[in-house]
Amino acid sequence: MNLDRQVQLLIDNAPQDGQTPGIVAAIAPALKQLALQLRHSQYYILQTLNQRWMVTALRNRAQPDLEKQVIYAFPSVKDASNGAYAPKDSQAVAVPVPVIHILFQMVAIDTLDSVVFFEKSGDVSAGTEVRRQDLQALIQAQLQQHLQLQSNPLKSRPVPPDLA
Repeated sequence: MNLDRQVQLLIDNAPQDGQTPGIVAAIAPALKQLALQLRHSQYYILQTLNQRWMVTALRNRAQPDLEKQVIYAFPSVKDASNGAYAPKDSQAVAVPVPVIHILFQMVAIDTLDSVVFFEKSGDVSAGTEVRRQDLQALIQAQLQQHLQLQSNPLKSRPVPPDLA
């Protein structure tokens, strides 16, 4: 599914409260900008039987007090289910999730620090990390730009040279 269709699904499934669909549409360019830097339009996320995404706590070896919470996003169901990151003793299931939805959910999961997107099937030695704080900064900039255009719509349109 292409990114525009993913954004439209996100807008369509947003609470119809008069605000949320507009907010989702306003931040969509930021989500698409990040999604375009990734290789796949969907990834597989491990989730528990009660449909919660599996979060992994990573500790810094040099500083054991430093910890961050990450979610792994895999390019295939096989990578998610059989990889070194799949818990062996849990009843987790790998589910396909559109990349735009993953990025959008990053903002909603308060305890999450980042998502690591594995790009190459069969290779979980290197991934692309998207940090929650970077995504939030990008979204904030996008919202400010959107609000500026809303408050002064003439700035967004060039003035025709033959107006007079």
